[in-house]
Amino acid sequence: MAHVFSKLGMAAALGTLLIAGGMAGCSSLSTDHVDCNVVKLQTESGRSDAEIASAIGASVKDVAKCHGTEKSGNKTSDAAIPSDY
Repeated sequence: MAHVFSKLGMAAALGTLLIAGGMAGCSSLSTDHVDCNVVKLQTESGRSDAEIASAIGASVKDVAKCHGTEKSGNKTSDAAIPSDY
């Protein structure tokens, strides 16, 4: 009887891993996300948006979305510097 429960537990664990792996893998198939850190580094090295888009397999429009003000906790990089200086 313990042997049956052991096989059932292994099957349940394998099924859970397959479902979790499948869900995690689906996000990597999406092409609408561009890593803006990569775009920033490539732009600083002198590459055009078209070259970057071609290299990462994205559209020029998606690459262009990465340009602009900083999207971190600060509104802009200047906000971190006190105005007294």
